[in-house]
Amino acid sequence: MLGSRWLRGLLFALPGLLLAGFGAVHPAYLDAGTASWWVALHVVLLPVFPLPAVAQWLLLTSAPPWLRWPGRVAAFGFATFYGGLDAVAGIAAGTVVHAQHGATPVVGAVFAAGDRLGYVGAACFLAANVVIIGAVVVRAGWRAVPGAVVLLLASVSFLDSHIFWPRGVVTMIGVSFGMSWLSVAGDHRPDPMEEN
Repeated sequence: MLGSRWLRGLLFALPGLLLAGFGAVHPAYLDAGTASWWVALHVVLLPVFPLPAVAQWLLLTSAPPWLRWPGRVAAFGFATFYGGLDAVAGIAAGTVVHAQHGATPVVGAVFAAGDRLGYVGAACFLAANVVIIGAVVVRAGWRAVPGAVVLLLASVSFLDSHIFWPRGVVTMIGVSFGMSWLSVAGDHRPDPMEEN
């Protein structure tokens, strides 16, 4: 069972599903009433946001080196810059609002810095996924198309939806489905469950 393609697919689905779950409980607005939860949530998200980059890194394992390494550099860029967004627009902005008992112009400046980091991170996420899609489609052909289409659409949506409810949650579910599908479609090993 541990070698099953379906278990592998489930593992590749988990990062997106985790982020969708956190997006569903993410406050819509940062104000004095939500600041404590905003900070706590983003502290918890610090080790979660890099998980899609780990999935991207692993999905690129069987890609040819000329695709693998640019894709992995982009995945690293996502983990780095999006983690910066989490720290700045999440932890720092929430801390400022909590300390000042409300939003002030300082918070706007903090969000602007975080947004720049987040956009670079989301663009890296899109770039890594485009490389993954290309590598898997070349290897798996038509079997990869449903996952490729969903992952591409979700990656474009992620540029500005992040994980916020409702669009960001749907986006993360799409990322989950796309990565899971591509991991299964791109795996040419025989499934032990299918052999019985």
